[in-house]
Amino acid sequence: MKILDLGHVRLHYRVDGPDAGAPLVFANSLGTDLRLWDPILPHLPEGLRIVRFDKRGHGLSSCPSGPYAMGTLVKDTESLLDHLGIRDSVFVGLSIGGMIAQGLAVKRLDMIRAMVLSNTGAKIGSPALWQERIASVEKGGIESLADATMARWFSRAFQSKPELELWRNMLTRQEDQGYIGCSAAISGTDFYTTTAGLRLPTLGIAGADDGATPPDLVRETTELVPGSQFHLIRKAGHLPCVEQPVEYADVLTRFLKEVGHV
Repeated sequence: MKILDLGHVRLHYRVDGPDAGAPLVFANSLGTDLRLWDPILPHLPEGLRIVRFDKRGHGLSSCPSGPYAMGTLVKDTESLLDHLGIRDSVFVGLSIGGMIAQGLAVKRLDMIRAMVLSNTGAKIGSPALWQERIASVEKGGIESLADATMARWFSRAFQSKPELELWRNMLTRQEDQGYIGCSAAISGTDFYTTTAGLRLPTLGIAGADDGATPPDLVRETTELVPGSQFHLIRKAGHLPCVEQPVEYADVLTRFLKEVGHV
């Protein structure tokens, strides 16, 4: 575990694999930390340089006062990858992480040679929806949203498993202000025009039972990029890397091979 002090924020990150390995960067969703990707790591090819991090207000990173802007989250990520000397990565972003991927690809295409847009959109929800969630957290903390969030995150079959408690606990132990800040960032983001201007290998991944970013939204966003691919994972909700880690890793590995990253 390492911390990068950027002055205005301290980012917790982790790098696994050889320094000379092809870089694979993961950006996780709202309300989760970098452990979101643990289930798929054993199923990925060896030799990759895997970078994971907690965005501001999440995990072990610091929690500056909000609200946050998407541009700020993109800048945090850019600063981390610059610090690590990352270029020509494959960038995997889930939910808000997928928005960060889109924003960073527009700004620093030298850092991203291919991207995976997982369970995300060029625009997610509406300002009214996010303001409602922000108000709920301000009044009752993240706990007030936890049960409804689990219903959006996971398929009905997974919701009956004991493991659900792990992810519910991960959500409720995030900083309220971090959740509020990142919710504001999502609320103010519409990347339809900018993402449509991108030209790089792109894979979209959706969960058939996703109640947060439905498959049609993910497909629509992915198809903004000419020549993109789309894969639907069945029996999975918003976090298919948790519910179907083997299939998720297989799809990702195939994409890595297609773009010459392994």
